Amino acid sequence: TFDDGTVDSRVHRNSLLEFRPRKVENTETFNAVLLVPTGIGAEIGGHAGDATPVAQLLASVCDLLITHPNVVNASDINEIPGNGLYVEGSVICRLMMGTAGLQPVRSNRVLVLMNSHTDPLFNTLTINSVNAARASYGLMCPRIIELDPPLVMISEYTPSSRAAGRVEDLGRVLELLDTHRGEYDAVAISSVITVPTNFHGDYFNSEGSMVNPWGGVESMLTHTISSIYDVPSAHSPMLESQEVLDADTGIVDPRMAAEAVSTTFLQSILKGLQKSPRIITDQDALHHPGVLNSSHVSCLVIPDGCLGLPTLAALEQGIPVIAVRENRNLMRNDLTQLPWRPGQLHVVENYWEAVGIMAAMKAGIAPNSVRRPIKLVPVEKSGSKLAADLSSSTNGVSGLGIASHQTRT
Repeated sequence: TFDDGTVDSRVHRNSLLEFRPRKVENTETFNAVLLVPTGIGAEIGGHAGDATPVAQLLASVCDLLITHPNVVNASDINEIPGNGLYVEGSVICRLMMGTAGLQPVRSNRVLVLMNSHTDPLFNTLTINSVNAARASYGLMCPRIIELDPPLVMISEYTPSSRAAGRVEDLGRVLELLDTHRGEYDAVAISSVITVPTNFHGDYFNSEGSMVNPWGGVESMLTHTISSIYDVPSAHSPMLESQEVLDADTGIVDPRMAAEAVSTTFLQSILKGLQKSPRIITDQDALHHPGVLNSSHVSCLVIPDGCLGLPTLAALEQGIPVIAVRENRNLMRNDLTQLPWRPGQLHVVENYWEAVGIMAAMKAGIAPNSVRRPIKLVPVEKSGSKLAADLSSSTNGVSGLGIASHQTRT
């Protein structure tokens, strides 16, 4: 929506809210979706790619791990696992809702949009970063377009303390993307995000307690671009000035360290976009053997308390959900109150337990069967219930018999 209230004609109306139930579950492979929502202050994954070890761990028991930039973008570092798919967050929503599919690619042509900076040094650094990617891992970049006047992005916090913001004059960017549409398969944007001058110091000195102010408005921008053009997109923030670049951050919380040692923050998105899967929306093509769709999703892993379209879609699609308590965040939704099918929701203490649940799912065994005590299976005689006090969950156990793990039954 533009400032005058009009809606751009490129926007697919209601596409994000459209739901198509999956008819079957494809069990030929085991594929997980890992989400750590942006801007909610997640203990793990709320800073600079600090959920990457989680992604690598979970990927070790998957055929494919589908995740999004917030999980693995560590400024100038990106260590996404080899069997990981780098997918913009709104596209994962559509995948779970059954309206989009993912086609793995060999590589993408990545168009780079770069703000015209008041200090030419930062444009030079951005250009050098792109050329470094071309020379070191073979990135295909058809061109860099300098945005002049620059794209305006302003970070703000919501009343609930989550990171959000505003993007101004996006129409000019969309016109450029229209003009060059045949030249690219993915879009990388590098631009300044305006924050109060004290935010840099406050953030690095907060020991992780301050919600990263940059990620929220970045996700708003990329959600829009990927929704309109059905292409992967990602954003990296440009530093505002030489003063910010030269600031001595000191020794920072390890979760923020990647930001403290980076200059353009661009390498993480270039590496991710290089092989980000193609977005498929044609309903016939969705069922092509080489396309992943909602039927291929074996489970969804989220921080406990997070409720959004992916979780609601999983609920309706019958996809198991693993909610991790240790990844504390600003969201406080009680997921156990949703109408889950027996055994569909697993609330675990940490990602160690999450990967154990995933391994059990992949092996086709009841997670409860490897814990003790193991209760008797309920026995019923037609017309009467002999074991009314026993749980109806697999192996007669509600959860794993310990407080740190609950299985919704």
